[in-house]
Amino acid sequence: MHRILVAVATLGLAACYGTPGPIIDTQGVNMAQYEQDLADCEVYRDEVNTAAGVAKGTAAGAAVGGATGAITGRPGEAAGVGAIWGGARSAQLNDREKDRVVKNCLRGRGYRVLN
Repeated sequence: MHRILVAVATLGLAACYGTPGPIIDTQGVNMAQYEQDLADCEVYRDEVNTAAGVAKGTAAGAAVGGATGAITGRPGEAAGVGAIWGGARSAQLNDREKDRVVKNCLRGRGYRVLN
């Protein structure tokens, strides 16, 4: 059972890195200007506080896992898996938020973002 829980948590961590960057319609776009605008928008992306979100998700996951584990008789193990899962899920949500910031910034600068 422990191995299954660890495998599920690992898959959750792997899912964090699947979000693609912006894809734009390049027709009529000055690519040198786009690269500069993209770099500017990525500065805004860095304002999303990933560490705080992951810490909160880890704590919440540990609490839920510990409570679930208390019912099943394995609170320590479940709390650990819950912490990993909660942290991974929070990291994934923060990555999506960062991508959303970049895409919204590019849209605000007139680019047609396709994804």
